[in-house]
Amino acid sequence: MNAPLTQFTITEAAPGYWRVTFNNPPLNFCDPETLIELQQIVGLIESDDTLRVVVFDSADPDFFVNHFDVSRFADFPLTPGPTGLPTFIDATTRLTTSPVVTIASIRGRTRGGGSEIALACDMRFASLERAIFAQIEVGAGVFPGGGATERLPLLVGRARALEIVLGSDDFDAATAAHYGWVNRALPDDELDAHVDNLARRIASFDKPALAEAKRLINRKTLPSAEDLMETQDAFLNSFSWPTVPERGARIAQKRDEVGSDFEARMSYHLGNLSTETQ
Repeated sequence: MNAPLTQFTITEAAPGYWRVTFNNPPLNFCDPETLIELQQIVGLIESDDTLRVVVFDSADPDFFVNHFDVSRFADFPLTPGPTGLPTFIDATTRLTTSPVVTIASIRGRTRGGGSEIALACDMRFASLERAIFAQIEVGAGVFPGGGATERLPLLVGRARALEIVLGSDDFDAATAAHYGWVNRALPDDELDAHVDNLARRIASFDKPALAEAKRLINRKTLPSAEDLMETQDAFLNSFSWPTVPERGARIAQKRDEVGSDFEARMSYHLGNLSTETQ
C-alpha cells in the first residue's frame, strides 16, 4: 500500500482533470521524498482509466519546484520502479509516456531537478512576472543529471541548450518561451485561467484520441532510457570529483554571507563565488 502523500496534494478539478500541487516548505526543495512521492503519483495517474489531464503547480509563489537538496545526496533514491529504471528516471519516463496529458503551471523559481521535473511534463506555461528558470548544476561543479541534457536540446536546440546548461544562469519566462523551453509566458493574473481552460478543454475530449495522439508524437520527441541512465550514472559519479568539495565549500561560504538571498538569486551568486574559502 502506498504511503500518504506529504508534499503533494491531489485535487479533482473536474471529471478527468486533476491538479497536483507541490508544497515542501520553506524553499520547496526537491528531495528524496519528492522523487518517491512523484513516482507514487505517476502510479495513481496510470491507474485511473478516466483521467485525461493533470496540471502540476505549486503552493509557493516564489518556488515552483526548487533544485535538489544536495545535503540529502546520500539518500538519493535509486530503487527500480515498474520500468526497471531507478526512481527519478522511472517516474519521469512514465510521466512522458503515460496516456494522460501533463501540464506544468509554473510560478516562481524552477531550477535544477525541479526544472527537470517540469521538462518531463508534456507542456509548460509560465508566469511572466514570477517564473524563473535555470539549470544551475555546472555552476555548482557538476552537471544536470535528471534529463535536462536530453530534453532541453529537443526543445530549444543544441546551441541554446549549451547556453542554458554551461552558463548556469537564470532565464526569465519571456526568454524561456522564446527559446521553446516553455509553451507560453503569460501575465501572472492570466496564468491560472489559461491553464485551467486548456486542461478543461483537453479533459472534455475522448481519452483514446488523446492517448494515441500523444503516443505518436512521442515516437520522435523523447530521449532514450539508455541516455537518461548514462547521464544519471555520470551525475552521481561526479560527486566524487576532487573539484566538487572545494566548490561546495565556496558555495557554503557564499550562502552564509548572503543568507536567504542565496536561494532567491542562486544563479547570480554561483557566478560570483570567491576564489578562496575562509
